[in-house]
Amino acid sequence: MNDYIAFCGLNCETCEARLATINDDHALRVKVAKEWSELNGVEITPEMINCEGCRIDGVKTVYCDALCPIRQCALAKGCPTCGSCEEMETCGKVGMVIGSNPEALSNLNQSTSE
Repeated sequence: MNDYIAFCGLNCETCEARLATINDDHALRVKVAKEWSELNGVEITPEMINCEGCRIDGVKTVYCDALCPIRQCALAKGCPTCGSCEEMETCGKVGMVIGSNPEALSNLNQSTSE
């Protein structure tokens, strides 16, 4: 499985936070910080936008590292992704992502067939 597929099935390779990090793109960090601040109703600064990927070694945003309930659950269960969890189809945590993102669900379903 592609190591850049997050525990929830999202593709970290296309995440703007990761792209801003690997390209050291301050303008993109500013854009992402503004969007994420509005989306989450909290202040997120450009300095917080540093992430190399959910399941790989390296820097992560504060949310991805310590606050994401999906990542914390998968780590606690020792699951490589939610696709390997028998509760995936009824899970409220990952359901918020896969219910509105068919690509994430497809990525998780592929992870169980590899």
